[in-house]
Amino acid sequence: MKLQHVVATGLIIALAVWMLVPHDRTSPADQYESVHADAVVRALPADSAIGNDAGTFTVRITPVLVQNFVERVRVRGVTQATRLVDVRAETSGKVITTPVLRGARVKQGDVLCELAVDSRATDLQEARSREAQAKIEYDGALDLQTRGLTSRASIAQMKAALDSSIASAQRAELALKRTKIIAPFSGIMESRAVEVGDLMDNGGSCGTLLDDTPMLLTGVMSEQDVAKVSPGASVNASLVTGETVQGKLTYISRAADPASRSYRIEVELAPSEFPIRHGLTAEIYIAGEEIQAHLITPSALTLNDSGVTGVKLVGSDNVVQFAEVKIVGESTGINPGFWVTGLPAQADVITLGQEIVFAGQKVDTARPASASN
Repeated sequence: MKLQHVVATGLIIALAVWMLVPHDRTSPADQYESVHADAVVRALPADSAIGNDAGTFTVRITPVLVQNFVERVRVRGVTQATRLVDVRAETSGKVITTPVLRGARVKQGDVLCELAVDSRATDLQEARSREAQAKIEYDGALDLQTRGLTSRASIAQMKAALDSSIASAQRAELALKRTKIIAPFSGIMESRAVEVGDLMDNGGSCGTLLDDTPMLLTGVMSEQDVAKVSPGASVNASLVTGETVQGKLTYISRAADPASRSYRIEVELAPSEFPIRHGLTAEIYIAGEEIQAHLITPSALTLNDSGVTGVKLVGSDNVVQFAEVKIVGESTGINPGFWVTGLPAQADVITLGQEIVFAGQKVDTARPASASN
């Protein structure tokens, strides 16, 4: 027990002494900064050689100039036919023929379904006979009137009978004509709802006709982006099947959807070499307004202590500056990168080594002696 007391007492004394002795409280970050605060930092063009001086640090700078950039608004949408109509019968009867196959292309006026004539032909013949009789009786009454042998009331009665017979003949002719259900426009017979032998009621569906000239793209645009575009703007779109299509913006709704606060848009697609199906998902890119922006490499982007996205520049006084930027587009062409706003018209952007310099630090923009050889 005595030994345990001695050990405990010794530990307490050692802890007290350690707490009373002052320690260096410099953080590792402060130590790192103190080590490099007096170091020479050279800012060299991206294509220059780096010297072998161990006492200096080197960052790469790339001059970028402001350019005209057409901002593109991205919208997710689907392909849609100009018209997708359910063609219906205007009379009743038994289906006797369906000459158009599903998926076949038809012209305006082609017969899609045909119903049995039944008594409609005889009804038309009877109506035309009554019309001819009424016409003869009316002409005879007019002849008697010229000789003063009939009254005006009799002439009016004959005229009413003639008009009624003409109307009956036209109704019978129309009923016979309606036995053929025709295409109201040119398109594709997307589906057929009846087969030969089916009995169709008035208003029954013969099939669905799709108009694909031209095809459309439809989508919804947020209220933040709707002011950036206008009808007539050029449009590029990537379909989920991999094809790329072009067109122009033809419609922007004036009223927002009450639930999503978004606006419906329609794009008319230009004719393409491949068929475009109805209902394909598409990424739509609409050309917006032209703005001034800079094209920078992705490696130039960095974050400040507050988490703000920006780039580090070397100013005319050779002092490092942090500039907050806003990404407004992406380039995937020969010079890939991001289009950003928020930079001066001409800027020397640090593209390599941003982590070893800080805003307000002085850098040396002179080329090292070894780089000039």
